[in-house]
Amino acid sequence: MDLVYSYTAFFAAYLIGSLSFAVIVSKLMGLGDPRTYGSKNPGATNVLRSGNKKAAVLTLVLDALKGLVPVLLVQHYAFELGFEDTTIAFVGVSAFLGHLFPVFFRFKGGKGVATAAGVLMAYDPLLGGATLLSWILVALIFRYASLASIMAAAFAPFFTLMFLDRPSVALAVSVMSLLLIWRHWPNILKLARGKESRIGEKADETSPRRRRRRVRRLHDEVAPSRESRSTHSKGN
Repeated sequence: MDLVYSYTAFFAAYLIGSLSFAVIVSKLMGLGDPRTYGSKNPGATNVLRSGNKKAAVLTLVLDALKGLVPVLLVQHYAFELGFEDTTIAFVGVSAFLGHLFPVFFRFKGGKGVATAAGVLMAYDPLLGGATLLSWILVALIFRYASLASIMAAAFAPFFTLMFLDRPSVALAVSVMSLLLIWRHWPNILKLARGKESRIGEKADETSPRRRRRRVRRLHDEVAPSRESRSTHSKGN
């Protein structure tokens, strides 16, 4: 029965992780689908590009909670249900995988930063706090959310080894870190080319199509004035 309970916990955590709150919150607040603008990533950073800070914060909190709550629940009921540390650790991975590959959204999810942060905080507040602090420091210095996420993911396994003596958790954190860095591969290429958008840039500022539209609009505004000057000079 212990094995049945463990697999049930994995499945439930995956379903919770599959709730794409970036899409849900945006729809409830009458915003555009975050999968259609900016980076097209259903996450809090891209929701911020809509210009609605409240929606971005709400998405961030809910995405973190869907990683935090499943792990806290299995830890709370570990003794009664016979959960070992491996089950606790990989319930967090299951919630993280749900965010990356959500069954409710055709398996096209976000990059998992907030959900991973919630999982780490549930494993151990010191581990979660240290990883979050590394994210904040990199974000404040460089203003790139993707770079902050990549660096925090790289540091997380080392923080786990420093603060915890839980091999299963160390393995789970390493798996999530590798997956998170893999999901950020397009951002790594953009950073290398100097084309990555910074924190707080709106979708209008990051869309090449909209930039071209602005250029055409400026050209159309300038053209009539040139024509009027030419007509005036001919009349003279």
